Amino acid sequence: MLKPSAKEVLNLSSISQIHNLKTFLVPKAHRVIEFMMAQGIALAARLVYGFLCVRLLPVPEYAKFAVVFGFLGTLAVLMDFAFSGTLMPLVGERVDDRQLIADYVASLRQLAHWVYMVLAPAAVILYPLLVHKQQWSWRVVTAMVAILLFAAWCDRMSGTYGAVLILCRDRRVWYQAQMIAGLGALALLCVLWAVHGINAFSAILISVAGNVYVCLCYYFRVQHLLGVTGHASREKRNAIVHLGLPNLPNIVFYAFQGQISLLLITIFGHTAAVASVGALSRLGQLFILFSYMTPLLIEPYFARLPRSKLGRNYLGVLAVEGVFCLLVAGLAGYFPQIFLWILGHKYSGLRHEVLLMIAGSCIAYFNSIVWVIHCSRKFVYWWNGALTIILTLAVQALLIRTMDLSTVRAVLILNLATVGVSLLVNLITGIYGFVCGPRKSADFTPVLTESDYA
Repeated sequence: MLKPSAKEVLNLSSISQIHNLKTFLVPKAHRVIEFMMAQGIALAARLVYGFLCVRLLPVPEYAKFAVVFGFLGTLAVLMDFAFSGTLMPLVGERVDDRQLIADYVASLRQLAHWVYMVLAPAAVILYPLLVHKQQWSWRVVTAMVAILLFAAWCDRMSGTYGAVLILCRDRRVWYQAQMIAGLGALALLCVLWAVHGINAFSAILISVAGNVYVCLCYYFRVQHLLGVTGHASREKRNAIVHLGLPNLPNIVFYAFQGQISLLLITIFGHTAAVASVGALSRLGQLFILFSYMTPLLIEPYFARLPRSKLGRNYLGVLAVEGVFCLLVAGLAGYFPQIFLWILGHKYSGLRHEVLLMIAGSCIAYFNSIVWVIHCSRKFVYWWNGALTIILTLAVQALLIRTMDLSTVRAVLILNLATVGVSLLVNLITGIYGFVCGPRKSADFTPVLTESDYA
């Protein structure tokens, strides 16, 4: 029997490597294409909706629109406390255990009820104080508060049930609901524009209606998908809290820091400055398509990744994302008129502010990638949240003493410094996680296998 030559062995090895690479890349490419086609349509509709509001609403009306959704972003984060993000690592490889998932969802819902009972009264008191300088009537402020409370609850529920759809790999409904909501909201806005019925509240209500639709779609789909009744338990609540609690200081802190520019300009600035910061913040949402890919594609991938392959993939993802962010920031620096054209002539004088906003958004996006990867590997520790808060407050205190926070440029510089500090601490956390290992869960530490990775 003839032995294969060295050349034949080399060819067979090459063919095997190509086959393995194809087996690895084809499913991933299919998911990326599916995401870009389906979710891309939904997110494009939302982006166009937001930019049309910037262009069509008068400056005082857009200031109301921006403040409502800025405060809603803070309230929605506080409502969740990162508890929804614990579902995937707690369930781990037991994705076929529908009763387990339903029990965790019931426990998440119970925690949400308790948090809402605390935050709703706080919002009723704090929001009027926040917008006091804008001199809006009590009827306007009351309507805003009512919308905020309702919309925050819907966002919270859609976050929980959406996490179940991602966990169970039922991406079709996840995509479809958001696509219908985004296109429907855009169509309604165009109809109102045609009949001259656009104002701040009509634009706000259309967007909220889309969120309600998504929430209901997710809820009914999860009920059908699980097919069992979940039962909240102290054990499940403790597991959720135990895994999410180390992130709690960071979550609470950045619930406000994430909207720090808009919050500060609302407190110290005038209406035109509020509208300018709100309009510039829309440019940061150009990253939203890529941000949505993180929990859908990157987090599940790294959660199932064998330890032996973690380092190489971690550095590879950060290198690709870093180059992308540098390219976008460079584009804003050399060609700011591209971004200003999107906002319209009312904001054409914000050339330097555009670069500050885009640079801050690039760092925030890159930081979110790092943070999600760390959470998927349970690189979650008490000290990293405390260190972030201490360093951020120190930097902000220094800048607040030296800057006039009634100007748009000043609050954007402060925002840039804030996200820079957060990224620095996250990178330190990653190094610590690779050296010392993940934080142990009291409830369940999933054992990842090659089949999960595949």
